[in-house]
Amino acid sequence: MATPALNKIVIFGVGLIGGSFARALKQVGAVGTVVGMGRSPQSMARALELGIIDEIGSDPAQALDGADLVLLAAPVAQTGAILASIAPHLQPGTIVTDAGSTKSDVVAAARAALGDKVAQFVPGHPIAGRETNGPDAAIVDLYRGKKVVLTPLVENAAADVAKVAGAWRACGAILHTLTAEEHDKVFAAVSHLPHLLAFALVDDIANKPHAPLLFQYAASGFRDFTRIAGSSPEMWRDISLANQPALLHELDAYLAQLTSLRAHLATLDGAAIETVYASAQHARQQWIEAIEAAELPASASPTE
Repeated sequence: MATPALNKIVIFGVGLIGGSFARALKQVGAVGTVVGMGRSPQSMARALELGIIDEIGSDPAQALDGADLVLLAAPVAQTGAILASIAPHLQPGTIVTDAGSTKSDVVAAARAALGDKVAQFVPGHPIAGRETNGPDAAIVDLYRGKKVVLTPLVENAAADVAKVAGAWRACGAILHTLTAEEHDKVFAAVSHLPHLLAFALVDDIANKPHAPLLFQYAASGFRDFTRIAGSSPEMWRDISLANQPALLHELDAYLAQLTSLRAHLATLDGAAIETVYASAQHARQQWIEAIEAAELPASASPTE
């Protein structure tokens, strides 16, 4: 058997994101030992039982000893505290990355916590997920054919960025690069706002006096639109607050669109409503066609 590209990795948070990362690397033989760290002893024990991790880290010093790569897959609000805990034990040659859905706040936390070791931190964000959490949610092919965005720092060595990219490619991911600022503006529009809207709609329905009747007749359209409201409230609270400026900008734009549509509806302006609907339908069709055209062939290797 070939020598693994990564002898030892440490994962903070071995649920859906961190656990799937470990499973994927293990499947292709890209990692030797996986050490898990987390807040919940029960989750750590379950991850060990499932074979997602090989060891449960007892403390940062022990866990990081000899590690090639550290992945932070915990909610973004925990980033600063985790980085501060590992900073004294971060050895030369150990690279740290993250899977957070916001990047500007993560970069700021890394600079504050790591100081002159910040060059060893390569920010990242896998664009993949499900509405389930915990070690049992981890699947081996979560990242296959999915995008991973890296937002490298000016201090990062090219070889370190390549090491992080290589780990994600071993999981089957397709790598993209943005600045932290570009990343946060993009995902405020196409990820963070949709989650806010889905949570808001379900909460609005749930708080109506006749909520049971409404949910009784909610069908596939409602289920599809609100699917992401099944995601972790803690994680999305942290993401919403971390990306507040960009999310407020997108929310204000959406409110303006709703106000415009309300005016068309109030005046029974069917032509204007249809124009908005048709424009949205056309844009969505183009988006789907672009996705289908860019999909990897089914025979493609996960490491290609």
